Amino acid sequence: MIDKQLHLILDIRNLSPSVFVLRLERNGFLFEPGQYVFVNLPGDHHVREYSVYSGIHDPYIELLIKEVSDGFVSKKLRNINPGDNLEIDGPYGFFTLNEKFYSTPPLLLVSTGTGIAPFHSFVRSQPSLNYRLIHGVRYGNESYRNNFNSHYVICTSRDNSGDFHGRVTQYLENNPASIDHWCYLSGNYGMIEDVTDILIKQGIPYEHILSEVHN
Repeated sequence: MIDKQLHLILDIRNLSPSVFVLRLERNGFLFEPGQYVFVNLPGDHHVREYSVYSGIHDPYIELLIKEVSDGFVSKKLRNINPGDNLEIDGPYGFFTLNEKFYSTPPLLLVSTGTGIAPFHSFVRSQPSLNYRLIHGVRYGNESYRNNFNSHYVICTSRDNSGDFHGRVTQYLENNPASIDHWCYLSGNYGMIEDVTDILIKQGIPYEHILSEVHN
């Protein structure tokens, strides 16, 4: 069901110098893990889409936001405060967690940057989910390891503080996927295109690869 309503901001917490999480009142909002919403300040025509970061059982909604220098919405969201309101339109999208995957071999989840948001919602919603998450960031302080524990592999392109020094594409070339994997890719378009090519060469059927672009 598509819903558009105001949600009160409850909390704002920083995950890195440029990335933060907004926590909002749930207000009965329903969604599936992996879906996204459109967000704007009340009365503002600038709208931005964000994947829901929280799980379906959480009593709140969380959104993972990266502040970008030329981003109209993200810069405004950085300057709001608890007690302010946001307008949310949604949910939308089909990049969702199919129940048939609950008992399959480990899902392969590959993301860059804040493209990790839908995967966080997957895991929050299904804590017993069998998965392996490969996350590409520039520096180790941009990782979200505490949310994923041993299932999480961080690939750092600018320093050596991760589990693997290099891009997610290099990691997958060195650590091939199993041909029985189902794969979710979430991040920038270039990564998705390159990882898809790598997985197909490794024998993953194209129909086993699901993707969503996150800039």
